[in-house]
Amino acid sequence: MSWVNVVPGPQSSTKMKVTMLDDKVANAIDWLRTARDKLRTFANGEAHPSTERPRVGLALAGGFARGIAHVGVLRALKNAGVPIDVVAGTSVGALIGACYCAGVPLDEMQRIACDTTFADFGRWTPSWLGLATNQRMEKYLARFTPATTFEELTTPFAIAATDINAGISVYYTRGLLGPPLRGSCAYPGLFVPIQFEDRTLVDGFLTAPVPVEGALLLGADIVIAVYLEAGNLEHPRTAADVISRSFTIIQRHADLAWRQQADVIIEPDVQPFVWDDFTRTNDLVAVGEAAAIAALPQILEVLGGEKRDSAA
Repeated sequence: MSWVNVVPGPQSSTKMKVTMLDDKVANAIDWLRTARDKLRTFANGEAHPSTERPRVGLALAGGFARGIAHVGVLRALKNAGVPIDVVAGTSVGALIGACYCAGVPLDEMQRIACDTTFADFGRWTPSWLGLATNQRMEKYLARFTPATTFEELTTPFAIAATDINAGISVYYTRGLLGPPLRGSCAYPGLFVPIQFEDRTLVDGFLTAPVPVEGALLLGADIVIAVYLEAGNLEHPRTAADVISRSFTIIQRHADLAWRQQADVIIEPDVQPFVWDDFTRTNDLVAVGEAAAIAALPQILEVLGGEKRDSAA
């Protein structure tokens, strides 16, 4: 096991939005084909024969069911031939990242996500430390891949969790996948914290909402960040909704240092979706794919040597 401490620096309208996104995707196909050829040339090093191309990292944010949008992002990047050398994930981003780095086909991720419910990874067992346990998370991961350690993955990967006692980020890159993944997904107040390696772990979003630092620690030269901003429910339905809304408000007022560290930021429009909206998997995938396609011109610029203006 390897870890690194980092000190924290109305229904019709939704259908219309999805339709508009579908149109955007369709209109982008011709451009995408051209971009794909250029990116594949870059990935093979033909554009810069005298130097080794930079390592590209992907940082995936948390967001519960909204994280399914990551699958669409990954599909668009793959179709365009964007090289991904390392991945870092927080919370559901850690789950999607683990599957991707294990070589799980994106169609398979989407298929399983369509059938997913809260009971697949969580069990309501109210205690003084949380409303539920996520012990089922490791069994859920096994539905995607038999890999149980970082060493079995085909792409270097980092999981971001928060040591709630020390108040710092902890990045795991070696050893067992299960405990760090459960820790990274242990949303405070909802899930009971995870005890692992003498640390008490909770959701990584507290200190690493978008784990750009994790990708940099793995040697990335360029980092593409995927951020999932939550929308507001008009009327919270459950205690979990209240907890989720509260942390969303905190994050909006936080010092988002990761924005200055990322070279490209992809922001799928997931605000119309609630935190446990697994029934809308296909819509979430489409939203993620559309956002990534829209970001491809910027990705091309960065891969061509033009860094993103951090003041933008």
